[in-house]
Amino acid sequence: MSDQELRPDGRRGDDLRPVRFLLDYVDYPEGSVLVEMGCTRVLCNVSVEDRVPAWRVGCGSGWLTAEYAMLPRSTHVRTPRETERPRARTQEIRRLIGRALRAAVDLDLVGERTLVVDCDVLQADGGTRTASITGGYVALALALRRLARRAIIPADALLQPVAAISVGIVRGVPLLDLCYAEDHQAEVDLNVVMTQAGDLIEVQGTAEGSPFSRGTLERMLDMAAQGIATLICCQREVLG
Repeated sequence: MSDQELRPDGRRGDDLRPVRFLLDYVDYPEGSVLVEMGCTRVLCNVSVEDRVPAWRVGCGSGWLTAEYAMLPRSTHVRTPRETERPRARTQEIRRLIGRALRAAVDLDLVGERTLVVDCDVLQADGGTRTASITGGYVALALALRRLARRAIIPADALLQPVAAISVGIVRGVPLLDLCYAEDHQAEVDLNVVMTQAGDLIEVQGTAEGSPFSRGTLERMLDMAAQGIATLICCQREVLG
């Protein structure tokens, strides 16, 4: 069976879903982007606050933190709002997005300001955390460029692009950028975050069934690197 026959939308194994960035989707944030990866849609907003957490006060450096949430009907069946305490999965994804995007900013040049990246999933069809990182970078770039144009921060506070993608093994075949139907049946699930230079920021990998070999991991990382390079080209193109 070919990888095209495995995939619900007929993509080849190493194909991304269609990617689109809608800039300035919301008027009020310093940076706002709606990112679409196939049927997954995430709204990424960046707010700039003229303060830092108490443990950063006086150090002259900034901070970046992230929030992540799924709207109740972003999924096939309504997901209750997390009104009291975020679930463990939500907290894990928030930390992942924050770690990833801190690699895209020179916080020493931001001054004592906090960059808050809010990622709200409007529709989930797999890869919401990776879409949040990829779209979050674009929103972050918009926000920092605007601060630089107002001479609030130097232009080089924005570092090289960062993007993320998922790779999985489905029925023994490596597939890039899994949709929900694929992710649901994947034997191995891998999320990869990389810089434009090809350096790794984070690799999250799990064998849902049988253990997988180092050779399989290296093949999946190569596939992820190829996909991330394409995503970064899309980021750079939309940012001009």
